[in-house]
Amino acid sequence: MGKDKVRIGIIGAGRIGKIHADNLLRNPHAEIVGISDLFAGPELEEWASSRGIPVVTTDSSQLIAMPNVDAVLICSSTDTHVPLIEQAAQAGKHIFCEKPVSMDLHQTQAAVAAVQKAGVKLQIGFNRRFDHNFKRVRAYVQEGTIGDPHIIKITSRDPSPPPAEYIRVSGGIFMDMMIHDFDMARYLSGSEVEEVYAQGNVLIHPVFAEHGDVDTAIVTLSFENGAIGVIDNSRQAVYGYDQRVEVFGSLGSATAANDHPNTAEISTANGLMRDKPLHFFLERYNEAYVQETALFIDAIRNDTPVIVNGNDAVQAERIALAARMSMEQGRPVKLREVPGISVESQTVAP
Repeated sequence: MGKDKVRIGIIGAGRIGKIHADNLLRNPHAEIVGISDLFAGPELEEWASSRGIPVVTTDSSQLIAMPNVDAVLICSSTDTHVPLIEQAAQAGKHIFCEKPVSMDLHQTQAAVAAVQKAGVKLQIGFNRRFDHNFKRVRAYVQEGTIGDPHIIKITSRDPSPPPAEYIRVSGGIFMDMMIHDFDMARYLSGSEVEEVYAQGNVLIHPVFAEHGDVDTAIVTLSFENGAIGVIDNSRQAVYGYDQRVEVFGSLGSATAANDHPNTAEISTANGLMRDKPLHFFLERYNEAYVQETALFIDAIRNDTPVIVNGNDAVQAERIALAARMSMEQGRPVKLREVPGISVESQTVAP
């Protein structure tokens, strides 16, 4: 066992930054020593004070330079991720960064190279790997319970579209939303993606077309191990947050259904009824957020590999770019058409 406490600085005090902070405050092996945000003011100072976080600053460089900071959580806007990763790596700090690392694969590659050169840890916020349902499906695949994977099916549908201001800077449905599913496809199949074919349309709101995006998409995947996959995304499922997976194999099938507020059902002459799925990603993946930061802390304390590393970020972004290229050009796209880097994968099932 390594050091008792890992001292953390959090960059970005938006919704996800505060969620990670509250989760880490309950972790006996983590100590939050500071938080930075470009718009830090009295409100954030009051929030931090109520949680015993001593330093609040508008300057992330100040936080990274603090000698009592062992690691940083980068929860700021995507366009800041690469420079912050490079700066933190040069300062010898371990790094947790929300997805995607960037919208530009070359920049992501540069950030990963900086981390490797500095010899620090980089974990990417693909939180769905830490979900209790998906972890069990992955375990069945790894244990050989369902034999060789043949078909991977992933459904991911949001309860309602994001605001127009977010759509404008999101990077598009493949980089913003389906990138989680691309990572999940690699995670569940145990194989790299070889080819992508994507189709999409605007079926929910014209604001997506105004920003060169789609709100409904299906992507088929061909994996190096011979398996095939299909992912469907929608920006609006009127019944709630729809998150399901299935891995069908030579010996059987493993599936994970939606989480619900409860398991109660009512049966009457009018039919069977139950509550809708959990409505928002913060509810659906609450425990996954707890687990991903807890295991990041454990990796630092015990000097073990992180669960989701820089290679995973690069590969998910490559698939997202291939999907965008496929939709725009109306053809299947080989992953080799999208440049990548040689990064030895250290992916370990959580």
